Amino acid sequence: MEQSNLKKYMDWLFVKKGLFFRDYHDLWEWSVTDTEDFWETLWHYFQIKSHDTYFEVLRQTTGDMIHTEWFTRATLNYAEHIFRHKTRDRPALVFQSERHALMEVSWATLEQQVAAVATWLRKRGIQPGDRVAAVLPNIPQAVVAFLATNAVGAVWSSCSPDFGQASILDRFSQIEPRVLIMADGYQYNGREFDKMPAFRELLAELPTVTLPVLVPYLDEATQLEGTVSWEDILHSPTHGLDFEPMPFAHPIWVLYSSGTTGKPKAITHSAGGCLLEHLKALAFHQNVKPGDRYFWYSTTGWMMWNYSLASLLVGATLVLYDGAPAYPAMPVLWTLAEKARINHFGGGAAYFIACRKANLSVPSERLKHLITIGSTGSPLTPEAYEWIYQNVRKDVWLISLSGGTDVCSAFVGGNPLLPVYAGEIQCRMLGCKLEAYDDDGQPVVNQLGEMVIEQPMPSMPIYFWNDAGNERYHSSYFETYPGVWRHGDWIKITPRGSVIIFGRSDATLNRGGVRIGTAEVYSAVESIAEVRDSLVVYIEQEDGSGSMPLFVVMKEPGTLDDDLRQRINGALRSQFSPRHVPDRIEEIPEVPYTISGKKMEMPVKKILMGQEPSRAASRDTMRNPDSLDFFVRMRAEKTSV
Repeated sequence: MEQSNLKKYMDWLFVKKGLFFRDYHDLWEWSVTDTEDFWETLWHYFQIKSHDTYFEVLRQTTGDMIHTEWFTRATLNYAEHIFRHKTRDRPALVFQSERHALMEVSWATLEQQVAAVATWLRKRGIQPGDRVAAVLPNIPQAVVAFLATNAVGAVWSSCSPDFGQASILDRFSQIEPRVLIMADGYQYNGREFDKMPAFRELLAELPTVTLPVLVPYLDEATQLEGTVSWEDILHSPTHGLDFEPMPFAHPIWVLYSSGTTGKPKAITHSAGGCLLEHLKALAFHQNVKPGDRYFWYSTTGWMMWNYSLASLLVGATLVLYDGAPAYPAMPVLWTLAEKARINHFGGGAAYFIACRKANLSVPSERLKHLITIGSTGSPLTPEAYEWIYQNVRKDVWLISLSGGTDVCSAFVGGNPLLPVYAGEIQCRMLGCKLEAYDDDGQPVVNQLGEMVIEQPMPSMPIYFWNDAGNERYHSSYFETYPGVWRHGDWIKITPRGSVIIFGRSDATLNRGGVRIGTAEVYSAVESIAEVRDSLVVYIEQEDGSGSMPLFVVMKEPGTLDDDLRQRINGALRSQFSPRHVPDRIEEIPEVPYTISGKKMEMPVKKILMGQEPSRAASRDTMRNPDSLDFFVRMRAEKTSV
């Protein structure tokens, strides 16, 4: 605790500002009350390099968070802050994939490659504000491409190559990129997937692209007429790496909402906002230090890829992995953690739950470098907490965090000064005025409520791309509570200040006027050994009644019987309440998931309530689109009866 970055910051506040805080909760209260002072101290503590002095820390021309301006007149560059940590003492990147053995990329190599790509972009007329789009696996070339894009002041946007073609077009067509960087294919689960036909189609459908770049990944000899080879760019002449200073509010990247229904929102973030937020989150709430090795299992289509880049901001080595998390066997990522000497190991909650379901045990002596395990994407069950401490390391610091694409960071997360309780997120993060609202819009403690943010944060979107009058932006967060950000999660803030997330509020099970979080149901059902996965929805009927079906995926297909149904119901009743017991339990082949690993309760609910399947869900945004067929058939059979 004494050596943590957070404690050192508190000591700095005392010495430099005369501010004394008894504990973290006092510090948090100050950070969300004296908002300007808090964010200004971060500016000085992290020694932000600005090419022009800021005039105001915070300017609000209206009471609306959307129009908040931060550090007016300041100019900076995100990538420049990353290269402050270049050194010969350790690599910048460590990389492994299904195709490649563990390898390192030095800071010198990274700098040379970024300089080459940035020079090439400048010589071809790419200017600040131009968009660079990429369809790349989680490989070093993606990191190089982003850093070069940022160095010249252009705007980055990426999709994972496993996205469907329509899904990629829905995203990139909104931002009209001038550059498209794409791999010839990718490998997953031992299979190769050719993306060259998709590349040709994208070039035909994106007329603004004048600079197509091909990254040979599956086959080094791959060529495509009319494109530029990545290798040729890397070997082009360069005169060093220069960074374009941009205004604090200049867009750094465009991320996208899941787009499960309708066109995804093109969420645009500021360079300065992400810089400050990421330094705070990685340094204080994950305690990442220079020389640490940081890993988060992700793809380039999930905001955690962007977030993990921030480990470079605090002097860590970023570890990348491209491939399936359980190929050729379940322990592959834990083996990577051993070989790559990973200190901070992160992944989606679903991954850790799957490890527990597989009864995986990782010899702790193999993970002697491991300090933290991070989890996000969905609520981490208490049973998964217990599995980590019993089967990975007894002295690891488990960090469950929750935030989203909306801020490219977390609202709630880890804290080196506080204990870890199973099933709970340790704290509300500094500078995040998060509350739980009851039905009357009042903050409550130890009660279920809507998660809201009452004060602006620098990493909130500056706008949605092509959103005239901020209409979609406003309707996404501010329609329910004027001037207050409603995030859409169903949470409880405990008396000790920790946070429990019960799932998305739009998927909340409103049964007889009592709201039930889906996470509660999943934690009980998926603790039963025979159940691999589950999904629950509440279906309202026209007469005001409703039904709550529970769908389960069995470890051994075809083994759901009445005895197991009774055990599931008994677990729900004993662990929670009779209201948690479903009206029926049915076996399904698989649970529908988005590409980023979120269960799709709402699209399933809409299909079962009769909505046209194509309107209920976009299959291009799904990890397993065929999983919807079961529910479409179920609805059709019910209608025919």
